[in-house]
Amino acid sequence: MLPALSVLIPARDAAATLEEALASVAGQTFTDWEALVVDDGSTDDTAELAESWTQRDRRFRLLRQEAPVGIVGCLNRAVDEARAPVLARMDADDVALPTRFERQLARFASGDVHAVGCQVRYFPPAQVAGGALRYEAWLNSVITPEEHDRDMFVECPLAHPTMMLQADALRFVGGYAARGWPEDYDLLLRLWEAGYGMAKVPEVLLHWREAPGRTSRTQPEYSLDALVRCRAHYLARTHLRELPVLVFGAGPVGKAMARALQAEGVRLEAFVDVDPRKIGQTVHGVPVLNRWEAFRLRGRAFGVAALGQPGARAELRQALVSADWVEGVHFRCVA
Repeated sequence: MLPALSVLIPARDAAATLEEALASVAGQTFTDWEALVVDDGSTDDTAELAESWTQRDRRFRLLRQEAPVGIVGCLNRAVDEARAPVLARMDADDVALPTRFERQLARFASGDVHAVGCQVRYFPPAQVAGGALRYEAWLNSVITPEEHDRDMFVECPLAHPTMMLQADALRFVGGYAARGWPEDYDLLLRLWEAGYGMAKVPEVLLHWREAPGRTSRTQPEYSLDALVRCRAHYLARTHLRELPVLVFGAGPVGKAMARALQAEGVRLEAFVDVDPRKIGQTVHGVPVLNRWEAFRLRGRAFGVAALGQPGARAELRQALVSADWVEGVHFRCVA
């Protein structure tokens, strides 16, 4: 009999944390799963530890990569080998709380989403700095399908290690891809582009390990520049296929987004700012407008709000909505 859930666990040199991670999978209240551990050419005891779990619990399967292929290659191999209609992600250094699978699968029952995450808690506390805490708070505040859609271009709104999604949806959008930016954000944006809804269970069901050597902190594919290019790519092929862009924010964040959009072939209409020293100036060959001038361009240019100051996003959202701009139709927040 085929399992109801396939858990995809890429692992490379993860011997220090793998035991705890796999034990948390084995301890789930939902039991009809298989776990595919893909050893990506590890040089430590990762493969041996995973093999020991296959001997203890036949629901675990070990897939070996003799030479490292990276996370995208590992995940696509696991997808190819997975037998269940629903797939779940898990990292080799995180810890799933016992009801994670049960609660996330139950969220699918409403029929309005194809991907489900959960809230997270970073650990160990000594390694969690201010930036991680801010992202954790923001991530955990995005719960409903509507909120995921609204904030799709602000940050990656669903933590990859928490993701559970229908296998058919993943295969429909082409699986995982390496495009020079984060593979998880790229996948979410392709799912969003294809019309697949996503949501979170509003409970902390995964403890997400924070460490200075995490791939997301050390590899160029996860840099701020790569994230901006990723957002620009999907904005260009969705909202900006026909309209020019009106960039709200003439500071460093807005200028970086404008450059990335121009590199995608998008025409820049103008910048918009509230700083009187910038209004009337020319940036990247276009004028800097005040808000009231910009509001009259509704429907003639698509607004991209790229603001770096705390609280600025919420304030601009309110101002745009008050001027009859509809989020997702006339503008998007991207930072």
